[in-house]
This record gives sequence, structure tokens and C-alpha cells, in this order.
Amino acid sequence: MKVTESHTLPEHDDAKDGADAAATSPALTIAWCADEPWRVGEVALLPHGDPGAVRLIGRGESDGDESRATFARARPASYEPQPGLASPRVSRVQLRVEARGEAHVALENVGRLRMSLNGVATTRAVASVGDVIELGSQLVLCVVPRSNTPQRSGAASFAFGHADAHGIVGESPAAWALRDAIAFVARRPGHVLITGPSGSGKELVARAVHASSSRADRPLVSRNAATFPDSLVDAELFGNAKNYPNAGMPERSGLIGDADGTTLFLDEIGELPPQLQAHLLRVLDAGEYVRLGETRSRRADLRLVGATNRRPDSLKHDFLARFALRIDVTGLDQRRDDVPLLLRHRLRSIAASEPDVARRFAADVHGALEVRVTPQLILALLRRPYTTHARELEAVLWRAIAASTGDAISLAPEDELGAAPAAPAASKSLPSEGGALSPARIQACLDEHNGAIEETWRALGLSSRHVLARYIKRHSLVVRRRLR
Repeated sequence: MKVTESHTLPEHDDAKDGADAAATSPALTIAWCADEPWRVGEVALLPHGDPGAVRLIGRGESDGDESRATFARARPASYEPQPGLASPRVSRVQLRVEARGEAHVALENVGRLRMSLNGVATTRAVASVGDVIELGSQLVLCVVPRSNTPQRSGAASFAFGHADAHGIVGESPAAWALRDAIAFVARRPGHVLITGPSGSGKELVARAVHASSSRADRPLVSRNAATFPDSLVDAELFGNAKNYPNAGMPERSGLIGDADGTTLFLDEIGELPPQLQAHLLRVLDAGEYVRLGETRSRRADLRLVGATNRRPDSLKHDFLARFALRIDVTGLDQRRDDVPLLLRHRLRSIAASEPDVARRFAADVHGALEVRVTPQLILALLRRPYTTHARELEAVLWRAIAASTGDAISLAPEDELGAAPAAPAASKSLPSEGGALSPARIQACLDEHNGAIEETWRALGLSSRHVLARYIKRHSLVVRRRLR
């Protein structure tokens, strides 16, 4: 694989940078590529504020043609243009694309591969940020927002698309903003509150904050606050004297004593009752606490990092005020362009530890382990409405592995209905259907396509032929084939 040398972004006028950085324009990122799987995460930036500036996407090098879009490994401090697409199945000119404002892209398919937008076959359409473009069974692109002038940051010390030193995977602006927030908070001594939806990686962020701080030479002390027994919460946190409250009870230092000189991480800190939050105020202010059964005060030099999926204002107001430093972790809905990278990272880890998975689905490509997946799986994961985020992605992945029978991992049948994509609202080529998918509409579509299952499920916007088969069986529809 040819990789070009990293280019450091040139210096610009600071005032101009500030204005340009605030503006975004739509870009296309590679979510899946059959012949070149290592290209996942590369981005083609589109001209902003230049109506009529069409860019061409296809096979081969630009050869100085400025109208051809260039895919690059774009990071806050570097921009590495990559070679042109090499797949012989992709036409030299496959797509004509044009940015329409800050969130839309006009698409025209002029190549040999069929184009689908969010699973619906079309030749011309206007896609919005978050929409997914599938070109045959070769390439999946996702429309994402990108800053016209990337913000400058320190150079990355890990390979593009891979996990960083703290296990965080992602090349989206949200992923890099999270890394910047971790670095900022880690250098400062205050207590930290991490918020975000369930499964978004709050514990991973807490460990990264600790590992990047001056307390990293001592182990992190962690506990899920929701697991504290109601009658022993104070003892768990503050510890107790010997023989208290019952004879024979051993002396315990408690979590606060254990965390002296290091970081105490309390997950689901919002589950602590208000009265206990009040008991922690002196600890947070001066490190002072009293073990149960003792009268003298003790002191612990600790930093508290709390995490919650609740709203911050659900905490007691004076307890919340002690958390001067806060990090909000976004869910996968806010960083969908990282989903293929997260999927690839997790699949590599599974294949490395599960020989049967590696044997069935993996291959060595350019010296790296690549796991084969279907474009339908990528499409479903990009369009899925996530509720438990990384945990949900993991569960869907394992169901897919268990259900797959070919040499590529495909979406499990039980996930197909929930993952069926919506028709693109901004498409110029598709009429608005409105309402549910009725048996009459399915039958009409079957008849229109002469009973061709492959064409029908795509035209209806379903996630796979298996979903259509279940609809046909459920409503006793007829697959008619006319002689041509």
C-alpha cells in the first residue's frame, strides 16, 4: 500500500482561521471498501461556498485534474492525501458530487456501479449529513460535516484509524475534541464529572484522565456507586474502626482511604443518595473524613472522578458545584463516521483472540488483519438509532457473527427490522411515501420489478432481502414473474 508523507498544515492568519474554523461543509468519508479495507475513515473534502464546483469520485489518480476529489487521512494537525481508488470495479468517473450549503451534497451516478442512498436505489439525489451512499458491493460512503480549516493540535502518536494509547478509537471531530478535553482536564487538579449516555465510554475516559494525570504512578481506585448496599454506603466510602459496628469486624480504610494519593472513580455517581452527597462535601473541599466508629478526622489526598448518564442538575447543587472540570462524552449518534472504525477495531480484537472467527472471516491484507463484513452490515450500523451505543454495537456484532454463514459477517435477522433505513428526506429522485410500509405498496413494488427480489428490497429501502422475504410470508404476497 502506498502512503504519502504527512503534511503539516501551513500557518495562516489567526483571525482568518478563527472565522473559517467555525464554518463546516459536507464531506464524504469511506465507511467500507471491499478491495481496499484499510481506507476506512479517509475523507474527501468538498469545496465550500463555491456553487457549481463539482468534484468527481472514481478510480485512479487525479493526474493534476483539480475537479477530482482526493481522499485523505485528515487529522487536526495533519492532512495526508492518499492514492486514488484502485478497485477495477469502480469506474474512472463513478460519481459527480457538489456541496450544497453546509449539510447537503448533490449526487449523480455516472459510473457502472449502481448507487443506493440509504438503501434506496437512485441515480440522482441530494444527500444530507448522516446519509449513506452505497456503490454496488464495492464502496460505502457516509456524508459527514467537516471544518474547512482544521484546528491545530499536537501531532498524533498512533496510526490512523487505530486506538490511541487510552483505547479511544475515532477520527471524527467529536473523537478529537474528546481527546483534547481529556488532555485539558488531566493537567489540572480539580475533581471531574463525566457525563454521557449509557455505553458511550465514560469509564474509558475516566481511566484516560487518570493515566494522563500526575497521579498515574498509583493505580486507579474504582467502584460503581449503584452497587453500594443501602445500609453500608458510608462504611464502603469512609471505612470503619475495628470491631465497629459489630465485634469481630475488621478495620477497613474505605474507598477514600484507599484512594489517598491517587484517583477515585465512582461510576453512576448520580445514584448516590442526596444525604451521602452532602457527606462528601468536606472530602471534596479539604480531603477530610471520619471513619465509622472513630471521632478523629483523617485526611486523604484524592481526586474524585464521577460519571453519570443523568443530567448534571440531578446531582445535589452544592455537590455538583465541587466538580469544576467536566467532560461530556457523545454517543454514536453524534459520531457516526467513527462507527466503521470502532467496528473494525473490535473485529480485529475478536479475530485475534477467537481462532474460529479469524478462520472464517479474516485475512491478512498488506500485513494487517482485516475481517470481511457485508456492506449491508455497515449500512445498518450507520443508520441504526443507538440507545446503549458501544455496548449495543458490541451486541449487534456478536449476533451478526453467530448468524453469518458465508465468508463475510452479515447482519443478523433479528436486527434487520430495527435497522431498516428511512428514505432520504432530501432526495430529489424519490417521492415521499409517508406512513407505514403497507402490503399493497410491497406488492406493487414486486410487480413493478417483475418479482425480482434483489431489486425490490432495495427499492423499498429495506436492509436486506431477508426482511422482504418475511414481509412476503407475513402478508401472503405473490411473487409474479412476467415473460419479457
